Amino acid sequence: MQNIKKRSKLKTRNSLIGFAFFSPWIIGYLLFTFYPLIMSIRLSLNSVKIEPGGMKMQWEGTEYYNYALNVSTSYKLDLGKSAMMICCATPVILVFSLIIAVLLNNRFRGRSFYRAVFFMPVIIMSGPVISKLLTNYTVTFTDDGSQIISFIEKLPSYLKNPCMYILDNLVLILWFSGVQILIFLAGLQKISPSIYEAAEIDGAGAWEKFWKITLPHIAPLALICAVYTVVDVSNYSEMAVNTDISKNLFNTSMMYSLSAAMSWIYFGVIMLILSVVYILFYWMGRKSK
Repeated sequence: MQNIKKRSKLKTRNSLIGFAFFSPWIIGYLLFTFYPLIMSIRLSLNSVKIEPGGMKMQWEGTEYYNYALNVSTSYKLDLGKSAMMICCATPVILVFSLIIAVLLNNRFRGRSFYRAVFFMPVIIMSGPVISKLLTNYTVTFTDDGSQIISFIEKLPSYLKNPCMYILDNLVLILWFSGVQILIFLAGLQKISPSIYEAAEIDGAGAWEKFWKITLPHIAPLALICAVYTVVDVSNYSEMAVNTDISKNLFNTSMMYSLSAAMSWIYFGVIMLILSVVYILFYWMGRKSK
């Protein structure tokens, strides 16, 4: 009986200690994430006036949402550009990250150095810095008269426009690949070398090993990388829609409210893209079984 009481006290004590370590995160989440989230919803549905006594709100309903979608022509255009950027950039980043991860998984001199090189931009570069580099120092791939442009110009418009957009933003797209490379690399290192050795004995080539062994093992990580990529690219500070939201943040006639409404519309578009990504990966997983 005493042993049961001691175990119960020890279990309660461990639970309290665990909660004590976890509570700072809960408090930080409530103060810096949950409260601003609820406040932004309120701001998008109310007009705001700054008075000597504080901030005063007046209910406006969906007026600011209607203004963003039906009156502000620049916002709809920027929203479409940003959505296209996300949809075009995500598959390019995933494919590039997988290729680099496969190459870095091989043994060669300087492997650690090249791993650091591909991840370094994630640590040291911010959105404005990348934008400045792209504006002043990068080479464009869309010069008139190049063979690439001549080939793309012959494509149908539904293929030509995304291809041109990818070329215009190629350096920026590749810049977002650091974390995805690490995720794929971690998955590749968990694959047992004995599986590849057995495949080689059976006469499998490099291409067959990739499709039959490598790709099925890292397929679950592809969904994680896809979700991360969509969120990461959508948060890029120099994205057209993010710039539009920032410009309207201190609009004196619609202070905070229009910007909040634009943010929630953009959030809805991102959630729609994430839903399509999840459905696509779910369908591919069911089809492969």
